[in-house]
Amino acid sequence: MALQLNDEQRMLVESLRAFVAQEIEPHEAEVDRTGEVPEELGAQITKRALEMGFYAANLPESVGGGGLDYVSLALLERVFGRSSFGLHGYCHRPSEILMACEGDQIETYLKPCVSAEKKELFALTEPGAGSDIMSMKTRAVADGDDYVINGSKHFISSVGIPDFAIVFAQTGVDETPRGERKRVTAFLVDADTKGFDMVRGSRCAAQRAYNHFELSFDDCRVSKDHILGEEGKGLDLADKWLSMGRVWVAAGCCGRMERLLELATEWAATRVQFGQPIGKFQGTSFKLADMATDLHAADLMVMHAAKKADEGQMDPQDAAMTKLFASEAVGRAADSTVQIYGGMGLMEELPVERLWRDARLDRIWDGTSEIQRHIIARSLLRPLGV
Repeated sequence: MALQLNDEQRMLVESLRAFVAQEIEPHEAEVDRTGEVPEELGAQITKRALEMGFYAANLPESVGGGGLDYVSLALLERVFGRSSFGLHGYCHRPSEILMACEGDQIETYLKPCVSAEKKELFALTEPGAGSDIMSMKTRAVADGDDYVINGSKHFISSVGIPDFAIVFAQTGVDETPRGERKRVTAFLVDADTKGFDMVRGSRCAAQRAYNHFELSFDDCRVSKDHILGEEGKGLDLADKWLSMGRVWVAAGCCGRMERLLELATEWAATRVQFGQPIGKFQGTSFKLADMATDLHAADLMVMHAAKKADEGQMDPQDAAMTKLFASEAVGRAADSTVQIYGGMGLMEELPVERLWRDARLDRIWDGTSEIQRHIIARSLLRPLGV
């Protein structure tokens, strides 16, 4: 890693890399093959993560979390990015919007997530409302002291079996200068709530051991006490998670790029064709040069966005630019690595084809590349009235 780190950050990176190498990487091939993480293995990773202080490192010390700043969290996500989401997800970083919990919610939802007693789902995406959040059809209608939720969600990711979901549903319509806008509210819905059904989704080609779920709500009744934050302020909460989530995806992309570059460089130095290492040929060496340059640029963008977040100055376009560049760069790196390996790059005996598959997802989740470009373009044009 070419980044300049202080002593504390260097210790974090070194200890986490040792943790990933020992606790996670040995199991990657098997969990990718089966698409499952054995319950005992997941529990073992969580136990070790708690002991090492990596679990809930993103939440404040005041609630029992690690209290890391955003720059340190970016370094953490970068190292975890070298490995499978399905495994390092057991070193859970709970949704930061759980900090909006109040009263009994703190003991029921927030603190158990910090101590690994519970896991949550962030349930925003719908079959007809992926990137277009305002097309959300899930509704929550007030009925006395309760809300009755009807609708569905899909592509809702988690490891293991979640205990509750943070569900976003429309609860009305507001008039704005740009016309009518759906009022969205976040609810805490326990997995065993009547009318709430949660099933595993289809097997995905990428991040195979990272579960995604399909949720359905059929007259699912929850108390008003289960509103997270304020009624009608759900999108404000979601935006906080999504913006930083895009930076974390980008940081993970940097970790995968670093691993791909290591694999490609080693292969280029040892694979001999026509009497010399293939790294001697420009067709190979220039790919390595481009990968290294992309990685350096993506690292700098991630650190810049994280530093601005620590200063309270990060804008949506900062996160969008960072995620856009890093996710497309790791795709280029994965494709180049496969090309350098040739046919062996597509064989399951090596990690390259898995990293290649996993990299494809980065241009889709947490907002597609097209959505990131839209956010960036909007930030340029809106000040001009467009």
